[in-house]
Amino acid sequence: MTLRIPPLYALRAFEVAARFGSFTQAAESLCITQSAVSRHVKTLEESLGCQLFERRGSRLALTDTGRLLAQELKVGFRTIENACVAVNRQRDALRLKAPSTLTMRWLLGALDDFHLSHPQHRVQLTSAWMDLDAVDFHNEPFDCAVLLGNGGFPADWNRVKLFDEWLVPVCSPEVQGGSTWSAERLAQAELIHPSRDCRDWRRWLQRVGLIDVVAWQQGKLFDTLELGISAAAQGHGVSIGDLALVATELQKGALTLPFDQAVRSGDSYYLVWPATGETPATLTRMKDYLLQHLPNTDGRGVRLLD
Repeated sequence: MTLRIPPLYALRAFEVAARFGSFTQAAESLCITQSAVSRHVKTLEESLGCQLFERRGSRLALTDTGRLLAQELKVGFRTIENACVAVNRQRDALRLKAPSTLTMRWLLGALDDFHLSHPQHRVQLTSAWMDLDAVDFHNEPFDCAVLLGNGGFPADWNRVKLFDEWLVPVCSPEVQGGSTWSAERLAQAELIHPSRDCRDWRRWLQRVGLIDVVAWQQGKLFDTLELGISAAAQGHGVSIGDLALVATELQKGALTLPFDQAVRSGDSYYLVWPATGETPATLTRMKDYLLQHLPNTDGRGVRLLD
């Protein structure tokens, strides 16, 4: 059987009185009378069947039970307050989760432009580091997400593919040295891995037939594609990048391609959301806008190996 919870007003009056150590100060904080606070605390003690305060003249002291209850209620009321603040802040806003590198290199700018074009539609973006992109719509406070994956999402999700991931080695012009690399040159280079399992380099090397030539298990390990790209631009070695997400650096000359072969990883970026109820108008507008403003995936000068 579920324990009957004492009245919320009594719990709140006790928590505030315990925090101040005074019925009078609690009454001022709650905008009620001192006698009302006293009655609420008495109601709570009778409901719980235990004494919460020891009254020593004009001073109040918590009993051991009262101290335990006050500690737990402090956490509980803070959780309730945070939830109310979050709901008020996010009211009428679409809550979107997205991986950090994609956010910094495309999505943040795209959403800024979306808000300028559609000021009546608000999207609250949360950028999250995810080794493997995932979202739990039951336990996380999101309405939709952009995830990198192979499309094998739950049956009760809607999904729209945004663009494919094309892996390509990138480095600074100084590291490249001005000419296309040979397999021997790559074998001597310092590899930069944007994931700790080295999966991106492994995929690229397998597809171009160099998996047995290059010691892909070695090199510097980073947690995100963003960090790997940044390290490569600073001249610390050669990293794997997503062709669409390094386009700006390639155009500016901050990065260059030591090889002209880009490999489709088999993953793509998808916009996903629960297939329950009617799709929010803001989500529909955002989806259409993103599909019309995708990052540059043009492989000019690069051979695309599907």
